[in-house]
Amino acid sequence: MPANVWGPVLGLLANALVFGLSWWPFREMQARGLHPLWATALMYGLSFVLISLLHPTWFRHFRAHPQLWWLFIGSGLTNMGFNWAVTMGDVVRVVLLFYTMPAWSVLFAWWLLGERPTRMSLLRLLLALAGVALVLKTPETPWPIPSSAIDYLALLGGASFALNNTMLRKLAHLPESVRMGAMFSGGMVITAVAALALLPTGQIGLPSDTTWWPYALGLALCLLLSNLSLQYGAARLAANTTALVMLSEILFATASSVALGVSELSLRKIAGGLLIVFAAILATMPSDTKEPP
Repeated sequence: MPANVWGPVLGLLANALVFGLSWWPFREMQARGLHPLWATALMYGLSFVLISLLHPTWFRHFRAHPQLWWLFIGSGLTNMGFNWAVTMGDVVRVVLLFYTMPAWSVLFAWWLLGERPTRMSLLRLLLALAGVALVLKTPETPWPIPSSAIDYLALLGGASFALNNTMLRKLAHLPESVRMGAMFSGGMVITAVAALALLPTGQIGLPSDTTWWPYALGLALCLLLSNLSLQYGAARLAANTTALVMLSEILFATASSVALGVSELSLRKIAGGLLIVFAAILATMPSDTKEPP
């Protein structure tokens, strides 16, 4: 690996580690009365305030670069989908469904970057979908389709994360403070709006006490550093390479959740996960960069 690639790769690994272990503090906060949507809005709100204090004019770039709104939306939906799902559902299942991201990357790179899908990228897409089918098909479900809101949230998070990474690459020429501002504001606004919209339904309540704040503060600092790492890495590597390196989150999340007894591995999950991982590994094949005949 070239020396100038190690830095971006290590940055992505740091981001993957934080998100791979984030299920634990989110569950601790949920147990103390703070729903993951409120927790996400709060933590990204803290990061938003910090970036706005350090770079108070970052938001002016939205007028000159309206594509920042896609980064805003991608970040918000990523955090809403993943954080909510990983708090409430089976960690391994959620992470595997979330990491359909390399498959979505094929479509977003085509749409937003003009990178036409090749035969290899289409094969990667099919392999990832086959892996998802194995993960979704359980004895209780007759068809390999999402069986709960948690499944849909995990898939939404994966698609949104692919959009997020593609836009980071497309907007790499902008200052990091601008891209971070768009991501933090998206994570704050979209999750807060979703939480407020669900308040009247009774699905989400207001925080019941304040014992959750040490977890929120610690995770907020980790998320700030991890987003800096993601900015650094994703803006300097190809979208497919970013998707591949970020797969390490599966390892971090699986190992930690199984070790702590909140998830169980099965042959079906392992087989589906291997297909999803293999689909991402194919992204590094040299033939993937060639145009189809």
